[in-house]
Amino acid sequence: MVVAGFIVASEIGFWVLLGAGLALRYLVRRRRASTVVLALIPVLDVVLVGAVAVDLHRGAEAGTPHGLAGVYLGFSVAFGPALVRWADIRFAHRFAGGPAPVKPAKGSPERMAATWREWVRVVAAAAIASVVLLGLILLVADHDQASALTGWVIRAWVIVGLWLVFGPLWELPTSRRRDQREGARASSRSSS
Repeated sequence: MVVAGFIVASEIGFWVLLGAGLALRYLVRRRRASTVVLALIPVLDVVLVGAVAVDLHRGAEAGTPHGLAGVYLGFSVAFGPALVRWADIRFAHRFAGGPAPVKPAKGSPERMAATWREWVRVVAAAAIASVVLLGLILLVADHDQASALTGWVIRAWVIVGLWLVFGPLWELPTSRRRDQREGARASSRSSS
């Protein structure tokens, strides 16, 4: 139960530090202080890993919170910088007169590239989660506990597969239809 609290605290801490860092940057105009606050975000991940390792080392039975912490850590490390950039663009637009965020059009090459980049982040997240979980498996001597954590490694890679199907592969038909429409327009213009 302690680990579950650390996961929740890490998620809340992420958004609090992100909001505070961006507020310092754009509302108070303290860029250096903002950079320091935003640099503290990865410390939350280190604290979470430490809490999980200490909990297991003290003899806690590996379970859902420990596996979830490993997966959460992988996604936090892989997606954290992208989330900070996403929030920074929106905050700058809203409070500092920055350019409006641009969302690539559905079916466009830019959208397809963004979808593939996102999927690569998911692969990175699963790889990080796997390394963390395998490290935790080395901490526990009990076979049943190790298999409980191994199940989370498998879940992380199932997410990768599902994200591939419902991300980049899902976008392909839209992208192909757009290419076909543009090809038809180009050929009708050339025949005119």
